[in-house]
Amino acid sequence: MGKNRTTEILEFIKRNPLLSSKEIHAGLTSEMSYATVKRIISQLVFNSLVHQQGKGKVSKYIISPAYDMFFPVDIEEYFKKEIDERIIKESFNFTLITDLLYKIRLFTEKELKHLTDLQETFKANISKLSENEYLKEMERLAIDLSWKSSQIEGNTYSLLETERLLKDKVTASGKTKDEAVMLLNHKGALDFILQNPDYLKPITVPKIEDIHSILIKELSIERNVRIRRVGITGTNYRPLDNEFQIREALDNMCQLINSIDNVFERALLLLVLISYIQPFNDGNKRTARIVCNAELLANGYCPISFRTIDSVEYKKAMLLFYEQNNITVFKKIFIDQFEFAVNTYF
Repeated sequence: MGKNRTTEILEFIKRNPLLSSKEIHAGLTSEMSYATVKRIISQLVFNSLVHQQGKGKVSKYIISPAYDMFFPVDIEEYFKKEIDERIIKESFNFTLITDLLYKIRLFTEKELKHLTDLQETFKANISKLSENEYLKEMERLAIDLSWKSSQIEGNTYSLLETERLLKDKVTASGKTKDEAVMLLNHKGALDFILQNPDYLKPITVPKIEDIHSILIKELSIERNVRIRRVGITGTNYRPLDNEFQIREALDNMCQLINSIDNVFERALLLLVLISYIQPFNDGNKRTARIVCNAELLANGYCPISFRTIDSVEYKKAMLLFYEQNNITVFKKIFIDQFEFAVNTYF
């Protein structure tokens, strides 16, 4: 399916909603066969970019409400534009959590099958491990996760230095105390989750605050939901600045998460929405990564270390969600990192 043809059809449907496939074919400027147009439209419907009204010959097509979330984005091309040149959704999108995400599925059938097959591999693998072997692998993953999650936030410890710190409590020379504390707090949060696997069932705002409190222990970061405005480096997206609205957004997010059956969807949404809401003065993405893993572990799913994701690529994917509510790049990160975890640990 040619990208240019697909883009032309999408743009035509945006300008001319509720036309039939024959009317769309007749209105296009490019030379495409009717069969090709029908095939592309079917794929767009399957990918939740276009919504079909009616069946058979009376079918009409409009852009899906989920279009912004799933439209394929060339991330490198997107960030060639400087911060003030990008046309973005500057304000927090309330209806994303209260309306749209109730109506759509985040993963295609193919993606879900892939994730489910990986989970079955994980279950088969751990069934062959003794308790000590399982805990040893979990410790390995916890070290990787603590290192990468901290590195994304600017921590300069290497993976080997992190392992020495978390296993032997030996700090690295030339590093700040806060860097060591950040890493130890990650391990503390993961240990808490492993000791209390059902803690986030169901997920609530106070429980998210508890995880955040473990992650910021002995750091100069305020606990609980923030009461002042925060800015995000690299974007003109403005998170909510009213404590009551922040708590409302978190409550709405928890209601949404608790209403979803699929564990992969719940985990991915926790990963992106906690970061999007920015409920704390600092430590939002760290909290999101730990809570995402708590959701996976609570349901017997393989946790994610994020070890192979480049920190800059992670931040770009997150900024894309802030600015466009587009989840495609971040969803690929989630799928790739789940695959890496299943194939690397246990």
